[in-house]
Amino acid sequence: MTKKLKTVIIDDEPDAKESLMSFLNDKYPDFEILGTANSVESAVKLLTTTAPDLVFMDIELPDGSAFDILERITNRSFSVIFVTAYNQYAIKAFKYSAVDYLLKPFDFNDMDVAIKKITQKETPKVQNEEKIETLLQNTKKEKPVKIVLATSESIDFVNINDIIHIQSDGNYCTLHIKGRDKLLVSKNLGEFEAMLEDYPFFRTHQSHIVNLNFVQKVSRFDGDIAMEGGSTAILSRRKRNEFMSAMSANIQHDM
Repeated sequence: MTKKLKTVIIDDEPDAKESLMSFLNDKYPDFEILGTANSVESAVKLLTTTAPDLVFMDIELPDGSAFDILERITNRSFSVIFVTAYNQYAIKAFKYSAVDYLLKPFDFNDMDVAIKKITQKETPKVQNEEKIETLLQNTKKEKPVKIVLATSESIDFVNINDIIHIQSDGNYCTLHIKGRDKLLVSKNLGEFEAMLEDYPFFRTHQSHIVNLNFVQKVSRFDGDIAMEGGSTAILSRRKRNEFMSAMSANIQHDM
């Protein structure tokens, strides 16, 4: 590493804080620990008066949460590794927003992987800001509204409801998105299927997921599905009845 990584630790558990500091001092001597905080108030003050590159942030604090801290500060250009006890909703928001997180009690091998992920690929500060803003938006909604997707050229922030059609090619997927160019993303279709299960998406074939709101027509002959925007998905014969039922339910829901 060519420069010291300025680091802040926010955690109200003394043992967890000391353990993390000891790990960083031993394994990452180039890290400069600017300070620690154990509450929302002390964290806001610390982050306002320093300019960290990386923040380890516990979610639950005595006087609020990590999200309260992020709402109150204006400079959010740092990378964050959230540390939290298991919370399914928060973790879903983390996944959609592509932020790094570790579960308590954390494993130092996992911590090492998370740190290397950040230090080996420097993310522009504006993208850190956008990731945090997307996370805050997603935590305020019953369901996340945006998903952060990494391509070989960029990090894209996509409204979930604008995704028209997802087509897989091995470990990659092409996303057709309303009003935007297609995106090639290094995720398999199963990952998208799991993430989008609470939304009006349907896996029509081993290689295709469609947004039911963008279906234009289904061929009676070959099972092709014409999607808004011009893409075509395949409907497998065994999924046909289930798909038509899902379409009917979605139409009824929207009426």
